Amino acid sequence: MTKADLSELTPVARLLGREIERFDADGTLHVRFTARPEFVNRHGSVQGGLVAAMLDSATSAVLLAQLPPEQTSMTVKLETEFLRPAPLTSLHAKAWIVARDERSATTRGELRDPDGTIVATATSSLRILPRKR
Repeated sequence: MTKADLSELTPVARLLGREIERFDADGTLHVRFTARPEFVNRHGSVQGGLVAAMLDSATSAVLLAQLPPEQTSMTVKLETEFLRPAPLTSLHAKAWIVARDERSATTRGELRDPDGTIVATATSSLRILPRKR
């Protein structure tokens, strides 16, 4: 998968309203998600599992964009820290690679509200695998 291939949304990325905004020169990925009314929990904010899914999407995409077409990856561990309620609006994530070798990678990400306040962070451990044809 290349950076261009990230525009081909999976059903989950489409559900989350994922839009790739940009890649910085250092490889940091910037992504926007749209928190829809269906994502609301009983407190009026985005349900935590959906916040984690947004961070999983961003932390996975930053690695996928840097793998050759014959490789893919899958999340084996996602540690999410919920810092504040995420409002039902456009949310912005950034993700970057912390460490990588031929078989695995660690990525980090943060999700921010429109005011720039971090609502959640995540560390992802990913396994790099051959892409099935």
